[in-house]
Amino acid sequence: MDRVEAWMTTSEILIRTKERSDSHWISELLKAKWASVRIVTRGRIHDATKLAAFLAIVNGSRAGLITYRVERRECQIVSLNSLVENMGVGKALLTMLERDASSRGCKRIWLVTTNDNTDALRFYQKRGFRIAALYPGTIRDSRRLKPEIPMKGLDDIPILDEIELEKTLGIHQTISPQ
Repeated sequence: MDRVEAWMTTSEILIRTKERSDSHWISELLKAKWASVRIVTRGRIHDATKLAAFLAIVNGSRAGLITYRVERRECQIVSLNSLVENMGVGKALLTMLERDASSRGCKRIWLVTTNDNTDALRFYQKRGFRIAALYPGTIRDSRRLKPEIPMKGLDDIPILDEIELEKTLGIHQTISPQ
């Protein structure tokens, strides 16, 4: 996890690996944004507090978090939260993760979001992710594992389906921090 230590963008966003002293903050953020530290994707429960993570620091304060896991040359984004809008925090976290995943030899970064999360669909597609799969009705099964998942989500849209997004990492791929 220490392959990529830190990186500063031109807008003064510092990205660093999580530290032990971040544990309480990470737990509270996940509970506030995800209703639990447990996140369910594709029928699997992830304790996001135990995953690898990068934090964004802006003006000395924690401003964002990305949690992920690497398995078989693939990197799964489990959660991404930016606490500062329109400043590039999410983009900086994603860029750092792409660099780290590439340095680990990963060939693919992927994630699962829900049909109501149009902001995430827009964010990831603008950064080169493509829809890889649609899993209709699978949120019903996810609620059995995590009852905290609400029936309706963003913009009062019923949460029904999982959507898998992916980005292939190439040997000659250039990742811009812009």
